[in-house]
Amino acid sequence: MKVLWLFAHPDQRSLSGALKTEGLRTLEAHGHQYRVSDLYAMKWNPVVDADDYGHDPSDRLLVGEASERAYTNGHLSPDIAAEQRKLTWADTLIVQFPLWWYGMPAILKGWFDRVFVKGFAFGLHDAATGRPRRYGDGRLTGKRAMVITTAGARAATLGPRGVNGDLNDLLFPLQHGTLWYTGISVVPPLLIPGADRATPTAYGTAAARLRERLHTLPTAEPLPFRHQNTGDYDDDLLLHPHLTPTPTGPAAHYTSPPPPTHD
Repeated sequence: MKVLWLFAHPDQRSLSGALKTEGLRTLEAHGHQYRVSDLYAMKWNPVVDADDYGHDPSDRLLVGEASERAYTNGHLSPDIAAEQRKLTWADTLIVQFPLWWYGMPAILKGWFDRVFVKGFAFGLHDAATGRPRRYGDGRLTGKRAMVITTAGARAATLGPRGVNGDLNDLLFPLQHGTLWYTGISVVPPLLIPGADRATPTAYGTAAARLRERLHTLPTAEPLPFRHQNTGDYDDDLLLHPHLTPTPTGPAAHYTSPPPPTHD
């Protein structure tokens, strides 16, 4: 594999930092190549503005148009272009972060906002149908991704009946609405629960689970998201009523239930 390890935690001494080190060691031991984007260490700027695109600030900023034009003409901010080169090189993306307020840290959200611009991450159309190529078919098709997240909560509380909500539902905007949208296949996430109470024994278990997931990552079955353009959705991109008529929300957009996020 050629892995881009995207990491968002402010402290290298954290459980997240230790797991990143263990993960990179594992990749190297198995002969995989990797590059790292450690967003806090890089002091990554998460804020989209006109300077990203060489845009005249006196004109209204239409982000989609300006970003696509800058990408096409090679005028993107150098820090954005550098991250796009890393992702173009990689065939696998690891997205690692602590679960803060049931989502990713703002610095990581800003990485996607600035890097996944139109023209680079999305914007293709099917020549025959005119439909946008997205949700399983897009610019980044052929790559795969895995989310690794630590959480202070216990594992059961991030399950289907847990008070915090099911982890795959919490990650739906990232796994489905960002990664799958751009064509990236997403394998089930790795949850490390009880992060604030981790003991040496618990860390050993977490590290072993991480090593196993990295070992099987090239062949792991991805989450069974529905494809947009293979017949499940009508011309208004609504799921046909005969398909899973009872579930609504995120559950409706899987062809079968995803596996549990923690065993």
